[in-house]
Amino acid sequence: MDLFKIITILVVVSATFAYINERFVKLPYTIGAMVITIAMSMALTITGWIEPSLTNPLKNLITQIDFSKVLLEILLSFLLFAGALHTNFDQLKVQRWPILAFATFGVTVSTFLVGGIMYFVLPLFGLNIEFIHCLLFGALISPTDPIAVLGILKKVGVPKILETKIVGESLFNDGIGVVVFLTIFAIAQTGIEHVTVGEIGLLLLEEVVGGTILGLILGFIAYRLMKSIDDYSVEVLITIAIVMGGYLLAQTLHMSGPLAVVVAGLIVGHDTVRDTSMSETTEIYIDKFWETWDALLNGVLFVLIGLEILVLPFEKAYIMAGIVAIPIILFARWVSLSVPIFVFEKKLQFVPNTNLMMTWGGLRGGISIALALTLTQEMSRDPFLIITYLVVIFSIIVQGLTIGKVADRLIGERKVEADVGH
Repeated sequence: MDLFKIITILVVVSATFAYINERFVKLPYTIGAMVITIAMSMALTITGWIEPSLTNPLKNLITQIDFSKVLLEILLSFLLFAGALHTNFDQLKVQRWPILAFATFGVTVSTFLVGGIMYFVLPLFGLNIEFIHCLLFGALISPTDPIAVLGILKKVGVPKILETKIVGESLFNDGIGVVVFLTIFAIAQTGIEHVTVGEIGLLLLEEVVGGTILGLILGFIAYRLMKSIDDYSVEVLITIAIVMGGYLLAQTLHMSGPLAVVVAGLIVGHDTVRDTSMSETTEIYIDKFWETWDALLNGVLFVLIGLEILVLPFEKAYIMAGIVAIPIILFARWVSLSVPIFVFEKKLQFVPNTNLMMTWGGLRGGISIALALTLTQEMSRDPFLIITYLVVIFSIIVQGLTIGKVADRLIGERKVEADVGH
């Protein structure tokens, strides 16, 4: 099947599920798309058991889609830019140090905690996996997914101070998490004895610092170009070119594409940049374009996540390990957030039970699945892929559906806290 037909099918299915969710299910869009697609996938799986010929064409379609490539090289840049474009820059600036600590120290600590614990737990299910490969799993599952987080937090209304921390962390720890994963992946492929500390440090510097600087340059270029004209259609095209060209340039220069587009999006979305480079009409069109694009790509992404279930190698040991992994990952996240919160809570305003709320609000999504799909069979791809899927489904559906109630219970009346934050 050619690319156009595949894209058409995904868009039509996404639009259909979006309508069903909005008309009947009425869940937050991200959760609704996931729930409906999973329900459909389960029904198709049962149908396939009864009559395989009915589901084989769909399975063939799914196997033709390189999920990892579609997300990491196509969808991710647009989704991250759209999220950053509508993030409160002033709040982000105030909370920059704890957010930076969460995205760097937190991801690193969580990677080693999850990897270390899983190394000892997996043999209980007959899965004897090397430590370095367990670390790979820790790296791919530790970053929270900005796509899932942004889609759900918009609906539940947690206090703005807390929302900024969760959203800001998810925007940046995505880029950091990918870098940590790629670093461990390189070590796993070549062997620890062939990699020096200097090479690892240079890779991190090149990816993280290089990506951030590139994002600043891209944002400044977009600002200068948009300031010099007043045509909303051309200015929308400039933002698209910055995202696509910037991400491609980052990949070519071996810099972090996710970090580059996030930084560029924050600059373009900053109130000062908006006021000095965009007319009121341009601002409306840019916001509406990226909101619509965000909704479309979110729908495609979560339809893909649900449909992938049809071709996954489910085994009892993998499922049991995935169920056990959920509390381990939540525990590791709670521990990894504790130190930054302890350091900064006296200097900056933190709502009550911030650690518990950020632990429960740290959703995993498509990025973790995409990274799991890049694992080789020698790296225990199948068990880690199933474990990742179970964690992601639990995260988006269970944590996503309950985060509002958890916020009310842990924080109290969110409206009062939100007023205090302002």
